[in-house]
Amino acid sequence: MAAPLGGMGAPHRPVLLQETLKFLVPERGGLFVDCTVGLGGHSEAILKSSPDTRVIGLDLDPAALEYSRQRLASFGERFRAVQANFRKIATVISEAGESDAAGILVDLGVSSLQFDSPERGFSFRFDAPLDMRMDPTSGPTAADLLRQLPEAEIARIIFEFGEERHSRRIARRIVERREQGEPVSTTAELAELVRLAAGGGGRKRQQIHPATRTFQALRIAVNNELDALGDFVETAIDLLTPDGRFVAISFHSLEDRVVKRELRRLSGHCECPPRLPVCSCGARKAIEILTRRPVTPGDREVEENPRARSAKLRVARKL
Repeated sequence: MAAPLGGMGAPHRPVLLQETLKFLVPERGGLFVDCTVGLGGHSEAILKSSPDTRVIGLDLDPAALEYSRQRLASFGERFRAVQANFRKIATVISEAGESDAAGILVDLGVSSLQFDSPERGFSFRFDAPLDMRMDPTSGPTAADLLRQLPEAEIARIIFEFGEERHSRRIARRIVERREQGEPVSTTAELAELVRLAAGGGGRKRQQIHPATRTFQALRIAVNNELDALGDFVETAIDLLTPDGRFVAISFHSLEDRVVKRELRRLSGHCECPPRLPVCSCGARKAIEILTRRPVTPGDREVEENPRARSAKLRVARKL
């Protein structure tokens, strides 16, 4: 087991681990690609399943990669860590001297290491700079976006990515502070601003913090998490060997919607209007969907790991 890193103790239990292993069938051996390796929990279980498995672990976060390298060092050359966005999977596999994979896993969203590191600015549980970058060395921070974007664009991001009905009111408050020469720059400032704008002091007790959706939306925008997700799903399917498995775990309805739509299209379900003479959506029979409905965590897992409560797992088998 790796030594604690960034304030982490024992590695966090990976979400839907047994379900993931059941569908990936890693005991077959071969190459598996963990497109969001994080703390390495899924990869470790895959490597333990058979001495014939190999794993390439991708992640944008250098701290997560270092943790997974330490944790999985005992597997030697069977594990390779690569700093890359999962959308670069084809390039990564090619540069590793491989041509296809027996299984591909993508666990979308923020990792425990990122969420529990105060300085990363992902959580309003800590007062820290409003960063939210998965790769802390590249791109604008959440604070940069709130300082630079027009009010209408901030409202759009919060509404579309966070499904927050108070998005316009929140965006107005953010811009008002900016115009007063006090732009929002910390997690605590944003959380309090959203609480006041969204009416967090109502009679009915809320199940989630009023700022949850806004933080989620900004994280997605900062890291371009939904950009080209559909293209990634198709690329991943094309990289699988026959009978290879694609497993996607999502925590957000927008991510799950994209994955579901792409898997349906690649299973041959045409989404074109009925009267269109020729299919233009690109539907083709490349996979069999193994999950008619998404697999979700059981009560026990949610009790042990509340962050798993919104997880949805979808699986496809390459024909």
